[in-house]
Amino acid sequence: MTDDLTWLSAHELGQLYRRRKLSPVEVVDAALDRLEQVHTRLNVMVTVTADAAREQALKAERCFASREELPALYGVPITVKDLTDTAGVRTTYGCVAYADHVPDEDAAAWSRLKDAGTILLGKTTTPEFGFLGVTESKLTGTTGTPWDPARAAGGSSGGAAASTVAGVAPVAWGSDGGGSIRVPASLCGAVGVKPSTGRIPHIANTEPDTTEGPITRRVVDAALLLDATVGPHPLDRLSLPATGDRYTEAALEEGDLSGLRIAADHGLLHGPVDRETQRVFSAALKDLRAAGAVVEETQVELPDPFEFFLAYWGPEYIPIVELMRASELDVWPLAADIADRAARLSPVDVGRAGRETKTEIYLAYAKVFADFDLLVTPTTPFPAFPHAGDVGGPATVNGQPLSEPGGHLHRLTESPSHAGLPAISVPCGFTSEGLPVGLQIIGPQHADAAVLSTAARYERATDWWTRHPTL
Repeated sequence: MTDDLTWLSAHELGQLYRRRKLSPVEVVDAALDRLEQVHTRLNVMVTVTADAAREQALKAERCFASREELPALYGVPITVKDLTDTAGVRTTYGCVAYADHVPDEDAAAWSRLKDAGTILLGKTTTPEFGFLGVTESKLTGTTGTPWDPARAAGGSSGGAAASTVAGVAPVAWGSDGGGSIRVPASLCGAVGVKPSTGRIPHIANTEPDTTEGPITRRVVDAALLLDATVGPHPLDRLSLPATGDRYTEAALEEGDLSGLRIAADHGLLHGPVDRETQRVFSAALKDLRAAGAVVEETQVELPDPFEFFLAYWGPEYIPIVELMRASELDVWPLAADIADRAARLSPVDVGRAGRETKTEIYLAYAKVFADFDLLVTPTTPFPAFPHAGDVGGPATVNGQPLSEPGGHLHRLTESPSHAGLPAISVPCGFTSEGLPVGLQIIGPQHADAAVLSTAARYERATDWWTRHPTL
């Protein structure tokens, strides 16, 4: 497989398919070959659907040959995180107890992506039920970043981000409750989008802060996936009505960043940021200014993220940990600790987190957006770190010890999720050790198109997206 074919974007594939310059069969075969090359080093896949993918590629080739009018994503290879239900395809949720589980129905977004003609290559690795911020699973083991497989890919969409950056497929589908798309996108050097709360539907949705979304190598590809998946669903009481936004058009719109007022926060309080990450982030601010934006530094006044995490997410850990213990399954010590600490909280503490504290978080961001169009931060406070099991982060940053390393890994991505805001991570540079750093662009309520447009213009003003790992 040539490098040119490996690194083509989904947008480029669609154009080449329609001009009959490239065959979906060639692309799928190349993607499966690439997967075979990199999986042993990175550990990105739980289940591979090679035979079905080749059958779908043959069908797509016939459709293009007949000059049918086809969706923009038709024939594009995709991977799907193993937390997303795929009817007839094994879905394990990263857990030994579900090793042979095959769902009968598709998740809402995956159903739409199938209708759009994407070709499933397989299901990507994730920690048990997405409960860790790194992709460590008793079922599948450890997933590494393509830039250094001895370091963490992040999580919980680690396999999705690592496979995409490694050149397996141009697009992946993940999920994000407090950073599970954006964190691995940052540590692996991908584009990762957390849409506004309700933008992408979930059947029988009970959790407003968790959403599914795209992980890609180019911003326009993320926009293509959003165009195919957004919109209301009758079985999701939280889903938003259609807006008429065309995200792909927003991503392709020409121009620089002139006229935009962007606030920049170097760390959102509550902990240190690695010096190399700070250096790269500061350089990214210069790039934003050079592209025409007015950038001013600010400080978002947010509640303590660690107290909030325990009170908001902790109760979700309790029934899962109890089930795993009852089934005599191994439980990660960190997950068990969170469940046990959450069990000691009062109902008042839990209720306040889900109501008052979430409103405080939203209002803190609303105060910033009263004066600015967008807010940028580093996506993570440190780059990819050596594998540390369920600890989920380095022991120290800049010589300062971290009492909750896993909490710090998601410290900059949690709060936008709980405010319900759209956010994207895009590559913005590399550390002196050659590790990628992500720029998180956060928009005001429902400003998904503005976030994507800004990210695409920033991407075009830099060349970070052209760099690929050597595996």
